[in-house]
Amino acid sequence: MSQDQKKGLLEKTSTRREFLKLGCKSIAGAAVSMTVLGFLGYSNAADVTGFPLATGLLISDGSRCTGCRRCELVCTMFNDGKADPKTARLQVGRNYNFGRDGITAAYRNGGAGVFGNFMVTADTCKQCKEPACAAACPVGAIQPQAKTGTRVVNESKCVGCGACVGACPWSVIAVDAETKKSKKCVLCYQCVKNCPTGSLKLIPWQEVKAAVRRNA
Repeated sequence: MSQDQKKGLLEKTSTRREFLKLGCKSIAGAAVSMTVLGFLGYSNAADVTGFPLATGLLISDGSRCTGCRRCELVCTMFNDGKADPKTARLQVGRNYNFGRDGITAAYRNGGAGVFGNFMVTADTCKQCKEPACAAACPVGAIQPQAKTGTRVVNESKCVGCGACVGACPWSVIAVDAETKKSKKCVLCYQCVKNCPTGSLKLIPWQEVKAAVRRNA
């Protein structure tokens, strides 16, 4: 892999299919998995999935996740003042039994989830470079914050139409049934801070890029 390819690997925003196909075995080839993730205590790079965010890389380590779903509760309690996993900005429960891809023809040969290889991972907002949720919003309620680049919902503009929900390729936006407002990740990182097993980690992008430069 050339230096340009390594740089592009970390800087581009991939679609769900492209990123999952790429996997962390390719990231290991860019010297990120074992260099940056190794000192965080991840013993098996193949068990780790990484997601590009506005200010860093959120790592969900399936080998550590127990599926307790505390992150979902913390997310909604901190942001909405109530425990409501259905509107959590990250989703674990739906991947608990059979993983992200559900039951497939090849499931018996390494399928994820507690009914497979016991790997449970969280679906999180990717803070897409060209967010489909923002493009679909008819009133322009989803805009980036100046300091973090985080795409957030301006609830004073949101009309609760749900267009963003249908547009999100990761299905991590939901409309609150009570407030009729869309709920989206604001990068508060409370999920990371409150994960009891350390399954969720946040790595600043400058650290990831530095690791690639050192090992190029």
